[in-house]
Amino acid sequence: MHRTIFYLLLISLLAASGCDTPPDTSADAVAVEVDQESSPQPSITQPEATVPSSASIDSEALLPIIQWEDAPHHMGEEVFLVGQVANTGKSSGGHRFLNFGRQRSDLTGFIDRHVVEQFSKPPETLYKGKKIKVRGMLYKYRGNPNIRILGPQFIEVLEDEAALSEMVTAGAPVNRTLGDTLTVASLNVLNLFDDQDDPYHGDEKTGTKLRKDLILLAESIRQVDADILVLQEVENRGYLELFNRALLADLGYQHVILTEGNDRRGIDVAILSRLPVGPVISYRHLRFPDTNGKEMSFSRDLLHAHIMPDKGPPLHVLAVHFKSQYGGKKADAIRTGEAQAVRGVLDDILKSDPQAHILLCGDFNDTIDSVPLQTILGGGKTEMTSFFSDVPEKERVTYNKEPYRSMIDFIFASPAMAKLYEKGSYEILPGGPAQTGSDHNAVIARFQLQ
Repeated sequence: MHRTIFYLLLISLLAASGCDTPPDTSADAVAVEVDQESSPQPSITQPEATVPSSASIDSEALLPIIQWEDAPHHMGEEVFLVGQVANTGKSSGGHRFLNFGRQRSDLTGFIDRHVVEQFSKPPETLYKGKKIKVRGMLYKYRGNPNIRILGPQFIEVLEDEAALSEMVTAGAPVNRTLGDTLTVASLNVLNLFDDQDDPYHGDEKTGTKLRKDLILLAESIRQVDADILVLQEVENRGYLELFNRALLADLGYQHVILTEGNDRRGIDVAILSRLPVGPVISYRHLRFPDTNGKEMSFSRDLLHAHIMPDKGPPLHVLAVHFKSQYGGKKADAIRTGEAQAVRGVLDDILKSDPQAHILLCGDFNDTIDSVPLQTILGGGKTEMTSFFSDVPEKERVTYNKEPYRSMIDFIFASPAMAKLYEKGSYEILPGGPAQTGSDHNAVIARFQLQ
């Protein structure tokens, strides 16, 4: 089933998804009349005419296509929605309605009276009985699902014989049932950037991730099949959510965790989780000295999520992405400062609860024998476990580009968490940019759930 969904998504991504002005029809009807002038006003980015034919991919191409019956599962999301208009109507205030079902609780397409004049003919006559594809933001009005239609360019009339179910790329949320084992992974995804300029970051220096690399990346994540996936080099939450909904929908990541960090280019750390999420803490504002005594903060962030499994105590999942090697001794001082700060956070958690289940995951930009990583691992009763020895020496490569092939990505566990580790499960998914869409390989470990 997963492979079928994947190829449907691939076909959708490669196909053009323009919204043409609908043809003329002559039908009239009266639908459920609801005045929504005071209802929420979702903002929607104006669509491009078509998906560009270049190697990159725009954000619109990642929007999920859903059947109208599944709208309640996607409230607050921007989608392409397909369905047949059962009836239409007009309110006394001049608003128009496209009703996809016969019940008041069924989905309604709402067209504000101020945009009605943009249509070639009254929308209630243009679309009655038609199969259509609508782009819009889903929201609730008086408890019922609605989609706001901002103009004719957001509606495409489909052929009468169109098989709507075959167009769908997303349905109801997927719930993946956990067994007795929890799979955790960390992966630097190599510039998961969208096609929009962020005026507050230097993202214009980094190109949009190519569509072929997005697909390769999604397939590699599918191979990992982690219950908790820690990511680095994600530009923003919105694009990660689109990527998750469009290309990872069958993996059941219902929770996307990302807060904006300190990186000037805009890359952030993030967490995808199948398990429920509790409080989330960002340490981006924490100030601490580097080894030269200069005050600094995390290059990106230390993201701390409380994950709440059904079995056992909460998990403390911490995500990091340390300063790169670029800069020589100055960069070394920064990474060591970051490591000392992380160790301080770990000690605070363990002081409060010596049996805390902690997982520290990320791209540390340093090797296991380095000062920063040895600082994090520590010693004595609070020593973190690396599982490094479980990986055969010839397989110890997470940064996969020559001439710097090395293991710089890790999953570390607190003493209590290490006791739950499944012996021999620590592994690295081999590959390279041409196979996985990233210059890093995922690290994976499994733990027994209590």
